[in-house]
Amino acid sequence: MMPEPLHTYFESRRKMAEQALNQYMDTTKSHPEVIHEAMRYSVFAGGKRLRPVLVLAGAEICGQRPDIALPTAAAMEMIHTYSLVHDDLPAMDDDDLRRGRPTNHKVYGEAIAILAGDGLLTKAFELIAKNAKIRGVRPQAVPAVAAIIAHGAGTFGMIGGQVLDIQVEGGKWQKMKDHASLLQNIHRHKTAALIRASLQAGATLAGASPKQLSALGEYGEKIGLAFQIADDVLDVIADKKKLGKRGSDAKNKKLTFPALYGLEESQRKAQLLVEEAKSALELFGRRAQVLKQLANYIIERDH
Repeated sequence: MMPEPLHTYFESRRKMAEQALNQYMDTTKSHPEVIHEAMRYSVFAGGKRLRPVLVLAGAEICGQRPDIALPTAAAMEMIHTYSLVHDDLPAMDDDDLRRGRPTNHKVYGEAIAILAGDGLLTKAFELIAKNAKIRGVRPQAVPAVAAIIAHGAGTFGMIGGQVLDIQVEGGKWQKMKDHASLLQNIHRHKTAALIRASLQAGATLAGASPKQLSALGEYGEKIGLAFQIADDVLDVIADKKKLGKRGSDAKNKKLTFPALYGLEESQRKAQLLVEEAKSALELFGRRAQVLKQLANYIIERDH
């Protein structure tokens, strides 16, 4: 359970992101209907909306109102969702459940699922461009945001991390050297890069200084890694119904923090990352309170 006022803040910003997603996404009656239905199916299948909330928080901590970043917040959730749709495909993790519901390809078939992911990624950059029309956003901030997000989602970020993850799946990592460095490298790219980009995108739209962007980048990377460790731990100890998935990392012989360090040491590492993340926010003073609470919540959650 999130502590107050984090719960109040997060729920408020989550609703803003939900409304923006519903507003900006094409309806299921848009032609061709099946692709828009498939896109909406996965976007509105639940989820914490962490990344769009971080976009809004990045703008707010730099002194702007959150609504200036709504198109980009919605875009970030679309990018995250596209990655999940593709991740679930038989050629990747081959999952038939996501958040307790059949995965996209189980409902619409593999071809439409691939295209739905492609559609979400493409739509995301259309929305980022819309930020140029938002009052209070400097026009030059928009290409900078597009570059930040493309880097975080691309081959030097999320996609690159996914490639590394595929290369070590099925226990292949056990035959490689320097497991600790490999694990860090996978999740610094696969998970942390998009979280970092979310914060820096919102901050850039708010006109953040280089020092502010650097601080939020460090915070984002630390909580991104802590988030992944928490996910790895939950895969071992949590109720699978709450996680909304079947199978386990151990069964699939995946390289995870618990597989390498054990549960207790993994949790210790996550706690250390959270403390380092909170320290990175000192220059923001009291405005950092919500993000500090969020860092704590990331490793205390149960799903």
